[in-house]
Amino acid sequence: MYARAVVATVTAFLGTAALPSPTADDVPHNISTPVVVAHRGASSYAPENTLPAIDKAAELGFPWVENDVQRTRDGELVIIHDDTLKRTTNAEEVFPDRSPWKVKDFTAAEIARLDAGSWFSPAYANTRVPTLKDYLSRLEQDHEKLLLEVKNPELYPGIEQDILKTLDNEGWLDRPHLGRLIVQSFGADSIRTVHDLRPDITTAYLGAPAADRLPEYARFSDLINPSYGKVSAAYVSAVHDVTGPHGRRLGVFVWTVDDAEAARRSAGYGVDGLITNKPDVVREALHGQ
Repeated sequence: MYARAVVATVTAFLGTAALPSPTADDVPHNISTPVVVAHRGASSYAPENTLPAIDKAAELGFPWVENDVQRTRDGELVIIHDDTLKRTTNAEEVFPDRSPWKVKDFTAAEIARLDAGSWFSPAYANTRVPTLKDYLSRLEQDHEKLLLEVKNPELYPGIEQDILKTLDNEGWLDRPHLGRLIVQSFGADSIRTVHDLRPDITTAYLGAPAADRLPEYARFSDLINPSYGKVSAAYVSAVHDVTGPHGRRLGVFVWTVDDAEAARRSAGYGVDGLITNKPDVVREALHGQ
């Protein structure tokens, strides 16, 4: 009853029509497998979670990219992995008095001043931390698909609603885009919230719940996405034996698979997707190309 009320409220809030029933075409893991997902973009070849990383994934021929979404002090959604700006930007240099440089303590305008590329290579100097809106625009330009991670949701109450509003405003919650979108998180409550608000979105839980708890997660998650080191053929089979919220078996995407041996082993377990910083290495291992 509560979930139906929440969906009705947020549907009105987002200005969307009645939610369509998902079809097989709406579930991204119902594709030739295992799909290879470029982790934070092609992050071994361009600075992670940036527009050049999307472009590099597209250049290499990989249509799926993964990213991390957090929120600034003034409510802008930005694409960055760590909860601090220190590792992947020059925030310490630009704002020496703002330690520990938490994303949530900076405005969007302040973050827009930062260099998010020089740490990776001089060739990427002055690359910026993209907003979610800018990121979605580049995905559209490059004809890419998105595995979006709600990062650190406990730090950003209500971030799920903010993400859904931006996705809707940018056209990513219409029928064609639903087949190009998965929302995932380590926070089970966060994924449950996304599912309650928009049950037509494909969702994924990051982790490896015990096999006897999988039906509990299957109420709100279409995929179970564990670290590749925590899976076995038996575990993947156990996940596949459970039916998810859209009436199809649960899928499994594993992370972060960066070498040929791990790629072949994971594929041998029957996983549906491989999330990797080196998508070309994984493709070569699986397909020899």
